[in-house]
Amino acid sequence: MKRWVSPSMLLLAALAWAAPAWVVPAWAAREVPARRPVAQEDSAERWAQSAPLLEPNSEIAVAELDGRIYAIGGYPSTRRTVNTVQVYDPGRDAWDYAPPLPVPTHHTVAAAVGGTLYVIGGEISPTAFAAQDTFVNTVYALDPAMGEWSPRAPMPTARSAMAVGVIDGRIYVAGGRPPRGNDFAIYDPAADAWTVLPVLPTARNHLAAAAIGGKLYVAGGRFGGGVGSEMTAALEIFDPQTNTWAAAAPLPQPRAGINGIAANGCFFVFGGEGNNAHPQGVFPDVDLYDPAADAWHALAPLPVPVHGVTGAAFLDGWIHLPGGGTTRGGSSGSTIHQVFLVEESCGSRYEADAGRDAEGE
Repeated sequence: MKRWVSPSMLLLAALAWAAPAWVVPAWAAREVPARRPVAQEDSAERWAQSAPLLEPNSEIAVAELDGRIYAIGGYPSTRRTVNTVQVYDPGRDAWDYAPPLPVPTHHTVAAAVGGTLYVIGGEISPTAFAAQDTFVNTVYALDPAMGEWSPRAPMPTARSAMAVGVIDGRIYVAGGRPPRGNDFAIYDPAADAWTVLPVLPTARNHLAAAAIGGKLYVAGGRFGGGVGSEMTAALEIFDPQTNTWAAAAPLPQPRAGINGIAANGCFFVFGGEGNNAHPQGVFPDVDLYDPAADAWHALAPLPVPVHGVTGAAFLDGWIHLPGGGTTRGGSSGSTIHQVFLVEESCGSRYEADAGRDAEGE
């Protein structure tokens, strides 16, 4: 890890809403402490930065495969959709380029299963500029050893701005921009086949999801397709064993454009857009959900609030949050790579569940 030194990064940090003082630990020197109960008061001290993206971007998908982090598609402040795939090597604290997507795509989602990276759905544009033009149901798979993308069975419906989770080697895809906000389906990579599941009870898009303990947790989002539409705080949980949804404690406040990840049995939800109280219209909030207690806990805010990233990575005790927009809307893609040291734990089964939910292997 290292401090940002570029003027643009310093400016972004200055614009951050209520940003705490940053304490930047040495990446190789600081050991991950013993896990502790949720809601630690020192969480502000555990934010740091790693190497920035090679290109600024927002409305990207992020996923981890074999210890490397992939940032996929999206668009920079020009809103010109890209097919760029950037890959981060934590051992070198450096980004490289991976094989580009077959088609420039934004608002897509990604997940890794069995040594393969899958990119699902999203939006494309005949003009190359993002404008909610054309939703797609495409699925592409990347085997890093082969170095090329190949098509897979398409989703049952074309949609974008979804969220995903992996349970037992299968990819669950929830929500989407209208009229696909209730859509919910599962992809089985081994069979290269989709199955439509019971609809997501609260139709929404720009939401967050994570798999914990064999269940899928879906939080937040908005009802309309564009920023400024009504947001929701709803948290709903899908149980594959019973094939049913259940409502749980909602987020502390409605948020959309959020990002989420499971770590140590907890569901972390970061950032978002649509915050009229913030000068840039974004949310700095970081909230943690403890499934065992059905309760949310507030952590220290993002040093630089962002939105427009779906997916994150949890590696060696750190949550990685690369890229994202720093102002409301799609004209502020960044190279920011914020990282958070996780010392919280939730419930008692997270160690057993970690491998099952994270990679499905």
